[in-house]
Amino acid sequence: MDLNTISRVAIIGAMDEEVAHIAESMQDVTARTHASLTLTEGTIPSAHGAGIGVVATVSGMGTVNAASATQVLADLYQPDAIIFSGIAGNLNPTLRINDVVLGGTLRYLDTDMRLVAQSAPGTEEFHSDPDLLGVADAALDAMGINHITGVIASGDYFVAGDELVAKVKEQTGADAVEMEGAAVAHIAARNGVPSLVIRALSDEANVEYEEFRTFDISEYADTAAKLVVSIVRRLG
Repeated sequence: MDLNTISRVAIIGAMDEEVAHIAESMQDVTARTHASLTLTEGTIPSAHGAGIGVVATVSGMGTVNAASATQVLADLYQPDAIIFSGIAGNLNPTLRINDVVLGGTLRYLDTDMRLVAQSAPGTEEFHSDPDLLGVADAALDAMGINHITGVIASGDYFVAGDELVAKVKEQTGADAVEMEGAAVAHIAARNGVPSLVIRALSDEANVEYEEFRTFDISEYADTAAKLVVSIVRRLG
């Protein structure tokens, strides 16, 4: 992938908090609604002086919402890259809250990929683009944020508690768990669009959803969002 030729990037987050900082960083902002999505369009200046076209949207939580939003963006905007930014539960004992996991590999929690892989793109797992991972790694180093390129697991249920965490780790070998990343990478791959999944760790996957929903996640969402803006500024 030639990063110097990127002129338009699509960005997705599952929740409002995950996209707000990105929208605030845009210039010449407009918005429209399509397929129940609010599509915020604008530009972010790159370090090379060019304005990178950006469209950002909140998909909603879960793999179906994420996949639907990814396809809408691919159809309407033909982006050169798709980035998913958000938070995740930590499964890696060497990492801490607000560290970042880049999705080198993305796997579904609850899908028999032997069946799914019979359709395009014909793979049982998905991967962020290596060149985008390189840019993200450099941006994280510059920001002084501890991070790894690892495995992210995605599924349509909230993972909490020792028993369920152990099961997810055994099935996927994941460093982080969430509900959208694999679906975004899956649909991006079907469309031949390079993708990148970024997750700032917001919890240790040890609380139930009813408790988690009372947390203030803005700090962790902002970590991922600021990273996205830094990445975009390095493109073009």
